[in-house]
Amino acid sequence: MEARGQHPKTLEELPSIDGVITMGCGVECPYLTSKWREDWGLIDPTGESDEVFLEVMKEIREKVIQLKKRLAVDV
Repeated sequence: MEARGQHPKTLEELPSIDGVITMGCGVECPYLTSKWREDWGLIDPTGESDEVFLEVMKEIREKVIQLKKRLAVDV
């Protein structure tokens, strides 16, 4: 992931948000005003084996691909 030109932003600095994806993981996320939101209910792999991390990464990848397909249909 390229970080060039990027910097941390406050919630007030964010542009209008179409959708919000929360990962689950038992972590409280800040509320962001958006047109739609969904929670992917992933497990938190912190402190787990590399295999668990790889499985969560695979699940995120699959969900991103599904989301991309859904968004293409909705356009």
